[in-house]
Amino acid sequence: MNSDTGTTNRPCADACGTMPSCAPLAVPYVPFQQRGSQKYDQTDALANGTIYPSLNLPFHLKVDAAALPDSHSTQLQALLFVVTELGMYLDTHQDDEEAFRLFQQYTEMARTAKKQYEQMHGPLTKLSAGQDTAYRWLDDPWPWEFKKSEEG
Repeated sequence: MNSDTGTTNRPCADACGTMPSCAPLAVPYVPFQQRGSQKYDQTDALANGTIYPSLNLPFHLKVDAAALPDSHSTQLQALLFVVTELGMYLDTHQDDEEAFRLFQQYTEMARTAKKQYEQMHGPLTKLSAGQDTAYRWLDDPWPWEFKKSEEG
């Protein structure tokens, strides 16, 4: 044990480490994303907070993907989450052609899902409200209000 910091030099298992009381709140380890990494499907990515299992740090607060409602809203959120994740990855790996193809694929899937959602439930943004035949921005239900038939 290091008497100055109160820490040991031994590696510890997930959720078993200790920190000195004066340690700042931070995640001191940031894994480097590799090319060709495995990827979660969009629902698991939303539940885990990342599309890449290798970046899934052990915060132990994730949602069980099976517990997410099987709704149009959840499906759209999952697709948009994957687009955001792939976009952040491409910010640092611009020449990864596989990731760019996935980005294009998920962008198109999200665009289609958003259009279908808005046709069924109304506009998600004011930009979308301006493209409709009438101003429906204030119509119910709001995107976060689930109908029983939509929840499954």
